[in-house]
This record gives sequence, structure tokens and C-alpha cells, in this order.
Amino acid sequence: MEAISIWPPLVGGLLIGLASAVLWIGNGRIAGISGLFGQLLPPARTVIWRFVFLGAMIAGGLLAALAAPGLFPGFSAPTPELVGSPVWIAAAGLLVGLGTKIGNGCTSGHGVCGLARFSKRSFVSVIVFFSVAIATVAITGVV
Repeated sequence: MEAISIWPPLVGGLLIGLASAVLWIGNGRIAGISGLFGQLLPPARTVIWRFVFLGAMIAGGLLAALAAPGLFPGFSAPTPELVGSPVWIAAAGLLVGLGTKIGNGCTSGHGVCGLARFSKRSFVSVIVFFSVAIATVAITGVV
């Protein structure tokens, strides 16, 4: 059995929290990715900061991977695998989109920002997210 390092998830979590706090303090907005992305097309009145935030998230991940590939020895990123047919993947994506619309937010908005603000709605949403994820893994056996 190999030892699991706590550093990559700890650093990642701290950076996500920092980015969320900076957006909240600097712009008065919640860092819910589905809300940010959902208002790009058709463009909302304030679209520039959305492109900057999403672009910085992508650029930050790429820069970190290029700048410090050996920062965490013994840790390697998982290799993504396509599990299921493209039809099932598309259906799952549409259901996730529908769920974020009905739930008025996504896991990042509710889980990171909503829980930090002690939102009751976010607390219930996170319980539902995790319950459905656990049930899905239990039924499908796919992790």
C-alpha cells in the first residue's frame, strides 16, 4: 500500500478558498462555476470579469503543472478514462446542467462558498450532492 500525501489536496483546497475569497471581497460575487459559465452565453452585462476568472483558473492550473511538476514527490495526477458511451456522458452532462439550474448553483457555489456563508440551502444541496454521488458509485461500481 502506498502512502498518501495530504499536501496536494491541502494546497489545492487553500488555493480554491483563496480564489473564492478574493472574488467575494474584490467583486462581491460568489465563485460558483456554473453561474459564472452560464452567463457567458448569452453575455450578461458584466462578462469581462467572468472570462478573466475562468481564464485565470485554467492558466493557474497549467502554470502550476509546468512550473512545478515535481513539487509533490510521489504524487501523480490520475489519468482520466472515458467510462461509458458518448451518449451516456452527454446525458449525464445535461442532467448536471439541469440540476445546477434547479438547485440554483453547483458544487463549487454551494460547497465552497455557500457552506462558508452558513447558507441553509447550500447545506441541504451539499447533502444531496454527496448522497447522489455515493448512490451512483454504489449502483454503478465506477469510481
